[in-house]
Amino acid sequence: MSRTTPMNTRTVVEELLRRIGQGDSEHIAELYAEQGDWKLDWPEAEHGRTATPWVRHRSTRADAAAHYRELAEHHVPERAATEVERILIDGNDAVVLGEIRQIARLTGRAYQARFALHLTVEDGLVTRHHVYEDSLAVAQAFEHRLPG
Repeated sequence: MSRTTPMNTRTVVEELLRRIGQGDSEHIAELYAEQGDWKLDWPEAEHGRTATPWVRHRSTRADAAAHYRELAEHHVPERAATEVERILIDGNDAVVLGEIRQIARLTGRAYQARFALHLTVEDGLVTRHHVYEDSLAVAQAFEHRLPG
């Protein structure tokens, strides 16, 4: 297994973030390895719920593309904003810290969620994508509430 240098890791991570900002799921997925380790820090019982189908573990480049497509389908992309506060690099590993602001398409509710994204880059491709975010804020934005 070859190790990338911190500069290569940073370059890949910055390019990934740039592509995510552009929103082309296939172009984003090109930066993921064919096989990888993708996890979201949500209770397992909540994975793949109808209102949040993008929330589930994944393992392939095609899965990565599907994640970004589903995320865009269930949000209002033109109203999304992400603030990256810091990118920390340690060899092949990177941690991105920040906050997302989204609008749930289903309910029209806005939400903000702090996040930490742990990425591993090997041979110029992302092999690990672990997200830790305020899942309660996301879930509440998508839940149906009865009036009154």
